Amino acid sequence: MSDGTERFTEEFTTGFWANLAVTAITPIIWGTTYYTTTEFLPAGRPLLAGTLRALPAGIALAVIARRWPFGSWWWKSTVLGVLNIGAFFPLLFLAAYRLPGGVAAAVGAIQPLVAAALAAVVLAERFTLANLFAGFLGVTGVALLVLRNEVPLDAIGVMAAIGGALSMASGVVMTKKWGRPVPLLAFTSWQLTAGGLVLLPVTLAFEGLPGELTGRNLAGYGWLSLVGCAVAYSVWFRGIGKLPVAATSVLALLSPVVAAVIGFVALDQSMTPMQLTGVAVILVAVGLTQWWTARQPTGAGVAAAPPTDPVLVATAR
Repeated sequence: MSDGTERFTEEFTTGFWANLAVTAITPIIWGTTYYTTTEFLPAGRPLLAGTLRALPAGIALAVIARRWPFGSWWWKSTVLGVLNIGAFFPLLFLAAYRLPGGVAAAVGAIQPLVAAALAAVVLAERFTLANLFAGFLGVTGVALLVLRNEVPLDAIGVMAAIGGALSMASGVVMTKKWGRPVPLLAFTSWQLTAGGLVLLPVTLAFEGLPGELTGRNLAGYGWLSLVGCAVAYSVWFRGIGKLPVAATSVLALLSPVVAAVIGFVALDQSMTPMQLTGVAVILVAVGLTQWWTARQPTGAGVAAAPPTDPVLVATAR
């Protein structure tokens, strides 16, 4: 191996693992959602939580970034906002309400597998037996972690969980395909605002206006909006631009692990041997995917970041 190849391999690996570590911050933050929702928010208002999570964060980032969509990005940012937020949140909440225990999370764990398959078709990313094996490991691990007992399943709830997984997977792939034409905060603001505006009428129709909110409620909504959305989605969209879809999407499996750890530490919930096995299986699935991605040939592990400014886009053409 030549010195030049060795240097490139070192830079490639360092860049990959550094970007991976940064992107993993997002599912770790998302793992706090269950604790925040149950301990800080009013009960029975999932759509309100989704709307107040996305829309204020989108508006705040828009004020900071001061960049409006242009040209085709009016409809592209709307599509991405619907896939990543506007459709994903209601489907997620519907599944959680109609399915018992952690069934919704177990069904939703197919998302990394679906995303990797879609990336193979849409982006020509490699889909290997390692991706398939890691995907099934992820589903198995989440099932061991969250499932409690066998109970009849609601068909609408199952379809909602599958729809949520498809929505998120499609959002990851299309975000990767279309790239990012503006700085990160502006790009994130477009999607959060679009997703929040889609959620707003649905929330008003099914849950109505919020009642009196306590300081604890406002603190919970503030965390979910500023950290759980503004920060988390900014980091997530950055990771999508710099990492392959398989490497990014499988990180979402870390969320139920973080939620289980928080439940054990803060809520005095027990961790059974089966759940601990589930945690181990999930970590193996995540580690296997990243190890396999990092050892792929040039171009398979780290994608070059797209231009982030219209002037640069024009220059690139």
